[in-house]
Amino acid sequence: MEQFLKSVQDVLSAMGPSVMLPIVITILGLIMGAKPGRAFRAGVTIGIAFIGINLVIGLMWGTLSETAQAIVTKTGVSLTAVDVGWPTSAAIAFGSKVGTFIIPVALTVNIVFLVLGLTKTLNIDIWNFWHFAFLGSMVVVVTGNLVLGLAAAGVFAALMLFMADWTAKSVQSFFNLPGISIPHGFSTSLVIPTILLNKVIDLIPGLRDLKADQEAIQKRFGVFGEPIILGLVIGIVLGVVAFFPPTGDRTWTTGVIKVLTVGVQLGAVMLLLPRMVSILMEGLIPISEAAREFMAKRYAGGEIHIGLDSAILIGHPSAIAASLVLVPIVILLAIILPGNRMLPFADLAVFPFLFAMMAPITRGNVARMIIMGTLFSIVGLYMASWMAPYITTAASGAGVAMPAGASQITAVGDGWDIWVWLMLWPATISPVVGWLAAAVVLAATVVAALAFKRNKERWSVLAGAPAEA
Repeated sequence: MEQFLKSVQDVLSAMGPSVMLPIVITILGLIMGAKPGRAFRAGVTIGIAFIGINLVIGLMWGTLSETAQAIVTKTGVSLTAVDVGWPTSAAIAFGSKVGTFIIPVALTVNIVFLVLGLTKTLNIDIWNFWHFAFLGSMVVVVTGNLVLGLAAAGVFAALMLFMADWTAKSVQSFFNLPGISIPHGFSTSLVIPTILLNKVIDLIPGLRDLKADQEAIQKRFGVFGEPIILGLVIGIVLGVVAFFPPTGDRTWTTGVIKVLTVGVQLGAVMLLLPRMVSILMEGLIPISEAAREFMAKRYAGGEIHIGLDSAILIGHPSAIAASLVLVPIVILLAIILPGNRMLPFADLAVFPFLFAMMAPITRGNVARMIIMGTLFSIVGLYMASWMAPYITTAASGAGVAMPAGASQITAVGDGWDIWVWLMLWPATISPVVGWLAAAVVLAATVVAALAFKRNKERWSVLAGAPAEA
């Protein structure tokens, strides 16, 4: 059985979301009653959109990584825990014993919660089950207990179903994504801190009046407030910080070319990423409609949310703009914070995934997102530094090679994930405390899900949804 599950996991891991999602979406569409041709076209469209999104993220990754490396080289700082990026984290997760069993575990949790009426989310984002497996693999590293690791992963999956339901209305309204929810293990980690900090900012005179959403930016700056020009300007500023004054073999001419290249490439990201997300939505709409019709026919007042990757959120201008501004801030923080050992590098391109869920809560206020993102990044750097020894050990067990010159490895995703820390830290005390933490989180999830069912409107507004008249 274990070998069979390992083979299935290896196939799914090799396919990636761009191949796996079209298959899953087509099958789901047929089950929900969509016509075969429409279901198949929707699946293929979603796969193509993910290819486009990954190409744009790849462009963003290459640009930001080179820029970050140049900034770090200029400072001469030496940080021992290298950010190796989410692909390495996913490889560690799927390469572990927990990764072998994570798909049936997470699907079983989803089915049980649907049957018990504790969720309205059907999580088809199977590829991103690796976030659950990552936590489980870390728990196994610190306790040596596979059962506890699987339990922690299952509790994480349950918690994400609640978070998806809670934020569904705000996501659907703000991003115009009917029928969609986000059970993403990484992107939801800042929802509760953002709600709390947003309330604090509302109490501070002057700061609470600072408005910098896309509409306000364009109204104030005209054409220079448009996303494409905003990306160009941010890129040029980043380029100047990274590549000026020229050093070594780089002349002033090559430095100017480098700066302009960074600007144009980040302007391209601001333009192309929303376009790719709109293609993704073209494929999702028929499946979402079929799911709603399916539930309406079978259950009185029935509804279902299709749980998807937060990639469908990252094309929003506020998510991209805030993320690009935060890149140099985070690099500076990494350099000056005492005790930090993390060098942000490969995962700088996942900042939009991390900060996208802040957008509905702040109503797209980029200024607030930057302020909060700065504070969250301080905590994240220390969390990832603390987690580095465990990630390094897990990487060795999964056969993942260490990068040259690095004594330890870590990552923004999921090293900055508060949910991972919430259940991993207790497990470092003892397995018994780890079991207790998993039980407490599961109980809190069930209680929260029941409370949400009793007063969906109030909970949804708290998460950024517009109040009903």
